[in-house]
Amino acid sequence: MATKQKPDVEPGGGVAAVERALAILDAFTEQDRSLTLAEVATRTGFYKSTILRLAASLEKKGYLIRLADGAWRMGAAAARLGAVYQSAFDLGDIVEPVLQQVVAETGETAAFHVRDGKVRISLYRVESPQRIRDHVRQGEHLPLDRGAGGKVLVAFTGGKGEESEQIRRDKLCVSRGDRIADLGGISAPVFSDGLKLVGALTVSLPLSRFDETAVKKHRSVVLTHAAALTRALGGDASIYPAAAPVRGRIKS
Repeated sequence: MATKQKPDVEPGGGVAAVERALAILDAFTEQDRSLTLAEVATRTGFYKSTILRLAASLEKKGYLIRLADGAWRMGAAAARLGAVYQSAFDLGDIVEPVLQQVVAETGETAAFHVRDGKVRISLYRVESPQRIRDHVRQGEHLPLDRGAGGKVLVAFTGGKGEESEQIRRDKLCVSRGDRIADLGGISAPVFSDGLKLVGALTVSLPLSRFDETAVKKHRSVVLTHAAALTRALGGDASIYPAAAPVRGRIKS
């Protein structure tokens, strides 16, 4: 009696062969014009025979092209998928649920700021349920040189000086009374495509609730969700500390 073939299924669900094929595509970076079989093997940890078998299927469907020297490069089908993704992509679909989660965890207002020339825009925003809170309209222009969100955007778009250098090291900015005298904020950068800055995830709250316990708690929440957003956007989330310490005195 013939033995049934064992299903090619991963323990946590999903098809192993599909996941291995996708891992081969994931081995390519923006810096790679092509990859040799040995390079793909090093980056994936797969046997060369496995790579050749899966690469043949990917080539057949147009996701890979085999070059004359035996190396592989990405094919037109991969570019088509990228175009489909871009046409359907809405940043708000990814950012707004994260902001709602940040508000649920902190009880404070959460916003996503982007740089627009010499100002920053509060592109997405979810208000704190508390009566005393930071009042800024979604879409409002805010200064770049004041406030945690603005300083993060400056730091990761070529900002000079010790403060910007510190923010780049910590992947975080904490400010007190910087933009408005009785408000504070905590902000972290969000990246896509490796380390391409997209914006800044910020929590803002009145100084009456901004003691050191709140700073410690909200800092961890902001870093965690900035890393999650970065991962969702294809950025390098490994750069974030679990809960980066803020060195020195918080600016007041």
